[in-house]
Amino acid sequence: MSALSTRNVNQMQILSIFRQFHKYPLKKLFSKTAALGVSMGVLFSNTHAYAAEQVILKYGNFQSPISVQELNRFALTGETTPTLSAYFQASQQDPAVARKALQDGIKADPALLNSLLSSWTGPILVSQIGEVVHPPAKPLDQNALRTAVTASIKQEGEVTLLGAIRNYPDATVELEGERIIPVYEKLNNLAKIFGFAG
Repeated sequence: MSALSTRNVNQMQILSIFRQFHKYPLKKLFSKTAALGVSMGVLFSNTHAYAAEQVILKYGNFQSPISVQELNRFALTGETTPTLSAYFQASQQDPAVARKALQDGIKADPALLNSLLSSWTGPILVSQIGEVVHPPAKPLDQNALRTAVTASIKQEGEVTLLGAIRNYPDATVELEGERIIPVYEKLNNLAKIFGFAG
């Protein structure tokens, strides 16, 4: 297959995944990208006076708070708490798979990731992560989540669900357990298409 044909196939794959990522028409997403671009100067001029300290774990009827520190420790070491044990009992998720979903994502040179985030794909990527991480009982705040993703890229050179949680610029965030695995799989597919390490 020629280089041109390969490039065309990759472009079609990317568009196919992005259509799965978001239900809004691309025209609407383009307009949102322009609006987000206007606010970039404000976003990058802000430093994190604070970040999320508490996560509300949700899965079906299950809902319980846990500290970001506890969630981070679980992701890194596998150590559970009574709340996490109750969550896994309610969700029937494999803790090992949940750990992988929280930690793995899109890993690449920070400049490449920031370029991806600043392009027309940025709002789609942020909206997808927002299916898992968002403020309690509120609509998704794209600017706040974009700030969290940008901080994760700066600190760790990757886009992960755990990084978005740790850097979210609010005291409390909700984590939609039912969406953790599906969103992780989509991020992993996106990483493969762009040739990034997943």
